[in-house]
Amino acid sequence: MRPTRPISFWNSQSLARQFLIAGGAVAIAAMLLVGAIVTELIEHAVTRNAAATTALYVDSMIAPILPDLTTTKELDESVERALDETLGHGALGRRLKSFRLWRADGTIVYSNDKSLMGKRVTPNDNLRMAFAGQMAAEFNQVDDEESVAERTSGQPLLEIYNPVLQPWSGEVVAVSEFYEVATDLDSSLRRARLGSWGAVAAVITIFFLTLSAIVLRGSRTIGLQSTLLNERVEELSALLHQNQLLSARVQKASQQTAALNERFLRRVAADLHDGPAQLVAYASLRVDSDMILDCKVPRLKRASEVATIKNSLDEAMQEIRDICHGLALPEIEGWDVRELLQRVVSGYQSRTGVTVELMTKDMPWEISPAEKICIYRFVQEALNNGFRHAGARGQMVEQRLDDGCIVVTVRDQGTGFDPRNVKTKGLGLTGLCERVESLGGRFQIVSGNSGTTLTMSLKLCRTETA
Repeated sequence: MRPTRPISFWNSQSLARQFLIAGGAVAIAAMLLVGAIVTELIEHAVTRNAAATTALYVDSMIAPILPDLTTTKELDESVERALDETLGHGALGRRLKSFRLWRADGTIVYSNDKSLMGKRVTPNDNLRMAFAGQMAAEFNQVDDEESVAERTSGQPLLEIYNPVLQPWSGEVVAVSEFYEVATDLDSSLRRARLGSWGAVAAVITIFFLTLSAIVLRGSRTIGLQSTLLNERVEELSALLHQNQLLSARVQKASQQTAALNERFLRRVAADLHDGPAQLVAYASLRVDSDMILDCKVPRLKRASEVATIKNSLDEAMQEIRDICHGLALPEIEGWDVRELLQRVVSGYQSRTGVTVELMTKDMPWEISPAEKICIYRFVQEALNNGFRHAGARGQMVEQRLDDGCIVVTVRDQGTGFDPRNVKTKGLGLTGLCERVESLGGRFQIVSGNSGTTLTMSLKLCRTETA
């Protein structure tokens, strides 16, 4: 379990904090690495430049004194005294801690420490490099076995190996080794180290802070977008819940619609049985009566009987037409909402002689046929109810748009009723409610002493027109 704790802690941090931790560690490591490399390069360059300057100066001082070292194995006393005088006094004496002159076999031909003259030592890497024609220099790295006095001096020393060349051939005939007291060089290197470390730290710090600012800004943006996304998810969850409730309502309305259709068919059957069927049956009985079949019946009586039968059949036919007229819908698919409302109101006015006020609004697009049928039946049934129960007083139809919904209202100024007393098994208002809710709409009844208002609203279905 322990290894998962750091991982869990790391994953629980924000992106900005993760960048600050990881980026800070990388920046520190990069600063140490780059600082060390830059400092090493600066120290090497400064040391070589200082060594080259000193070597040139020393070479110019001792070159006139030295004999031809290609033929001379040992220096005579006059040359030694000249070297002692030159290296022990004046500016050169103050700058040099010690001086040695080497032959290629590792023999010390001359040294200001007389105990080392004639001593033979195995050549080190710097000495071999100098005999190869390249100057070698080291600062404060006195590790040669013959340099005991220099190591114990406690002074900052610049060790220089400089090849001594034969003037006319350029051949390396000896190597001069000397230690310069490098107090100024030590101070210069210290300042160079501080400057290089400071520059590297400043550059990396500025770079890290700039990236941190960008990452922090991006982290805030991501945090804000995450918050907005969570809000959208919550909104979508709420909408999903509403859709589930609406789906349940639609399913319930569909079930109720099936039952309503069955009751409607029974009512149509009852209307046919109680109306046209009775009249046709009556006519059928009269056709078989003696008034028609007995030839002894006077002609006038027989004509009267035939007229009665004809009137009964005509009445039955008229009732059948009325029933069919109530069942059939006109061709409403090609009508827009305004024309549909005008047609249903006009038909109602022509049948009843009642004037109805109509107010409509333009629709931004066409609605579906199912929505048109629902609106047509709603207005038709609401106006008929107002005619039967409210005396058709002050009837008005209004259509408007409200928050993406089409809203249709039918009002009258009748005496009103209690909506709670509406028969749930009837075909009028209950049928309208179930028809509207089956399309995902809302149905509302408001009734009182000042009249009744029926309102339906449907979410607009975007059926594009060609």
